[in-house]
Amino acid sequence: MNLKGAEIARYLARPDPTRPALLIYGQDAMRVAMKRAEAVAALTGPNADAEMRLNRIAGADLRKNPAQLLDEVKAVGFFPGPRVVLVEDAADAAAPAIKAALEEWSHGDAVIVVAAGSLTKTSALRKLFEGHRTAVAAPIYDDPPGEEEISRWLADAGLRAVPPAAMRDLMALAKALDPGDFRQTVEKIGLYKHGDDQPLTGEEIAALAPATVEADVDDLIHAAAEGRSGDLGPLMLRIQTQGILPVTICIAALRHFRALHAAASDPGGAAAGLSRLRPPVFGPRRERMARQAQSWGMRPLEDALHLLLDTDLTLRSSSRAPAMAVMERALIRLAMMPRGRR
Repeated sequence: MNLKGAEIARYLARPDPTRPALLIYGQDAMRVAMKRAEAVAALTGPNADAEMRLNRIAGADLRKNPAQLLDEVKAVGFFPGPRVVLVEDAADAAAPAIKAALEEWSHGDAVIVVAAGSLTKTSALRKLFEGHRTAVAAPIYDDPPGEEEISRWLADAGLRAVPPAAMRDLMALAKALDPGDFRQTVEKIGLYKHGDDQPLTGEEIAALAPATVEADVDDLIHAAAEGRSGDLGPLMLRIQTQGILPVTICIAALRHFRALHAAASDPGGAAAGLSRLRPPVFGPRRERMARQAQSWGMRPLEDALHLLLDTDLTLRSSSRAPAMAVMERALIRLAMMPRGRR
């Protein structure tokens, strides 16, 4: 049986222990590993490793010793409770051993969980599981987790007071982060909110999310975008001591002002334009950038982009001008530029 769409996440969160085997496969090794761990934990419950109710077999070993899988499936555990035999990094060469174990499987035996990488439609493993009457195949795609899955992770972390605005920010964050980083962020939010009955806010999500750019560079670009020319000098000195290159600052500034221009020119408004960016902007940073886009206007932002592009070309050229001074001058000019025209 082959799972599809939303039923994949639902099944892996609560696999059916009466089915003999489960195949989890996909191109992203991190996503496969997370789903495999989730399914195994749901099947075995707590303390499976300590109670020797979870046995691991490398997929390559089954080619040399195909009977090993059936022996582990039929073995009687010392501790009571459900058992799982996990076949890791399986390839098509393991298919005959898995097929033999499926044919001999009966209720009370260990459930077989097979984890594999990317499998083609002609894969022997896929054909075995998809064509089997009771075994289950779960393909893992590179799509970010949906609202239902995020809600389940939040509940597992002990967090249930999540208003719609905070959920939108979490879904935006899920698109911007790797799955492992996002899952860790959800767990961090759960720990932070432990014992706190107040609803989760966008400010808390932004504070707990991993930083995507250097914080000091971010502060520097915000100062230029908000016209705070007096703050630029101290911030530049702090950045110089960190060894950040001028071209790195210029690239970050171009990215920021392109986002502001997209927001200012969006027919739905600045906030809507920022939410459509990839990666999306969320939380207090979105509100701050929306205010910046509205204060600048589309035409002045085009002038700002021209200035930054010229600066980028100068920094990459054979000019003898001090690169950091060139970058600082560009930021000062940005902070002092007239704005407010559509």
